[in-house]
Amino acid sequence: MDRTTGCESNCSKLLIKAADISEALLPTLSHQDIRDLFPGPEHFLRRKATWKLFHKEQEVQQAASPNQENGSNGRGLATVQVNPCVSETPRPSNPTPPQPDVQEILDPPRTCSYPTLSMLFILTVMDELRCILDRSNPDFISDLKTSWESFYGKAQFYGVFKKLLGPSTTQDKVTRSIAMMKALPEMFPSPVAPPKNLGHASEAMVHILEPTENPNTYLQRRPVFSPVLIICDSSCMLPIGSTPVITFPKENIDTAVLYLLAYYYTFHLTYSKCIATLLSVLQSEVQQDAIHDSYATSSYKKALSEWKKFIGE
Repeated sequence: MDRTTGCESNCSKLLIKAADISEALLPTLSHQDIRDLFPGPEHFLRRKATWKLFHKEQEVQQAASPNQENGSNGRGLATVQVNPCVSETPRPSNPTPPQPDVQEILDPPRTCSYPTLSMLFILTVMDELRCILDRSNPDFISDLKTSWESFYGKAQFYGVFKKLLGPSTTQDKVTRSIAMMKALPEMFPSPVAPPKNLGHASEAMVHILEPTENPNTYLQRRPVFSPVLIICDSSCMLPIGSTPVITFPKENIDTAVLYLLAYYYTFHLTYSKCIATLLSVLQSEVQQDAIHDSYATSSYKKALSEWKKFIGE
């Protein structure tokens, strides 16, 4: 598959996710369903890439079943063969699968275990970011992680210099990462204060779920729509608005900022005003995506100048 087709497939997965189509419904999508999702001649290649993606995945699943004639998957379990080319049974034109309650996602146990293709969507959104920023670079994601690690290391000293962070020699990776995300908005402050019921500007970026806190209530009352990292006992969840999108293990929290940036890009979301300066700095310094002078605010220029002076550039 060439890079253009790959980007079409990735974008299609994101739009299907946004349309609330669950994993169970993917093999049942007909040609007409895909036309409804992506109407118009300008989306011909996207429809074709989407159909090939689902059809290929089904063929792989069928090939993995050695006893298809008798409906067995080789381990004594019956399998149901679905032909995505046939859609004879009438279905609602806009199927709405039931969405899991956020409290059910978190309990029991109290972890962010979202029963969907979370890791697949992480890979998809990161590859979509590659398509947007540097599609010709097959090592983009690796380079991006290296860039973030370099920025993170310098930001630790910058935070200590600004008296926002303490020595990290005795802290584990998760504790250091949380402290960094809470301090970043003050390292690169925005002139716009956060909404009163949000509290600290870092809450626009990360929130630690308290033991007695109801996640449904928190997401419903949250005054900003932007992506946020919710940290639970052993996992992390990233919702947009009140909808959980992905989950990942807590030990991967050191790359969570990259996931946040990726979702801002792929869903074309506007930066939250109270952390806009920080996100702009991360855009230019970590993602290496230069900001045009016409969009460079005075707070961004000041923050970037102070940062460059500190690191000696």
